[in-house]
Amino acid sequence: MGKQKINAVVNGESNSTYIIAEIGVNHNGDINLALKMIDAAYEAGADAVKFQSFKSDKLVSRFAEKAKYQQDHTGTNETQLEMLKKLELSPEDHLIIKEYCAKKDIDFLSTPFDEETAIFLKEIGIHAYKVGSGDLTNIPFLRKIDEFGLPIILSTGMSNLGEIEEALEVINKSSIALLHCTSSYPAPVEDINLRAMVTIQKAFNKVVGYSDHTEGIEIALAAVALGARIIEKHFTLDKNLPGPDHKASLEPHEFKQLVKSIRIVEKSLGDGVKRCMPSEENTKEVARKSLVVSQNLKPGDILTRKNLAIKRPGTGIQPKDYNLLLGKTVKREVKQDQVLTWDDVL
Repeated sequence: MGKQKINAVVNGESNSTYIIAEIGVNHNGDINLALKMIDAAYEAGADAVKFQSFKSDKLVSRFAEKAKYQQDHTGTNETQLEMLKKLELSPEDHLIIKEYCAKKDIDFLSTPFDEETAIFLKEIGIHAYKVGSGDLTNIPFLRKIDEFGLPIILSTGMSNLGEIEEALEVINKSSIALLHCTSSYPAPVEDINLRAMVTIQKAFNKVVGYSDHTEGIEIALAAVALGARIIEKHFTLDKNLPGPDHKASLEPHEFKQLVKSIRIVEKSLGDGVKRCMPSEENTKEVARKSLVVSQNLKPGDILTRKNLAIKRPGTGIQPKDYNLLLGKTVKREVKQDQVLTWDDVL
């Protein structure tokens, strides 16, 4: 089911917004916490949970400093490598998570950060790759992932159109969706630039979505209204838990509200055909106007500007036909304020 669902999403064959609960490293390296988070994401209505798969030694140098947001949330008394080592999931953990997601009927996604991990995810039967913004320009890595021919969801934070184009040039076997993203945690609203998502869609004719790092749910809803078919949002059980990403995440009750609101927004988008909708039909009759006579008329009377008026309801001859009625002969008795029909005139 997961494979069919993600394929449909990336290929633009799904009518429903695909909502990813980005667990990332918010499990804090604890498999039991990870499973509880899957339960909570499922209950909140997420289509998928996404993790981060890495080996710290292959991901960062031992001299690499933490990002500012990581320092703000975890302190400065350890390196990025030391921090990440505490957040790793083992190969065994991945298998447990994948099987648990299958039982819960929620898609399992993960972001690999090196080729060895990407191969491992393929071997355990992952149905799609999520590639983070940091690897958008990692052309050798993209080429390797493309070899597997699985759908790719690629975040585009920190990039420009030229860099996105360079990435797409090496992805030939895999279908791909592009996520607009602002790689700041939390991301300031004035830096979101949601219209860039529309630009990406027009430039590359791909399914687009939005990886949201803002606080709250408003920007994600705006993205859906602008055409996002995939929404990714960081997810936690408690924003006060230790770790770099919890503060910029949604708790279960917030994520549930996000899902509910997205489903409302996508229902409201419709098919784009402008027409009178079923719920408007009664209002149309009441609020629109028709041609009526302003005095009692008998057979043989002539309709003139003096005895024609325009009033509600809109159940008779439309006002646009006013000039057509001038000079017509009334063929039966018509009372003052009576709505005219074509059967009333010769």
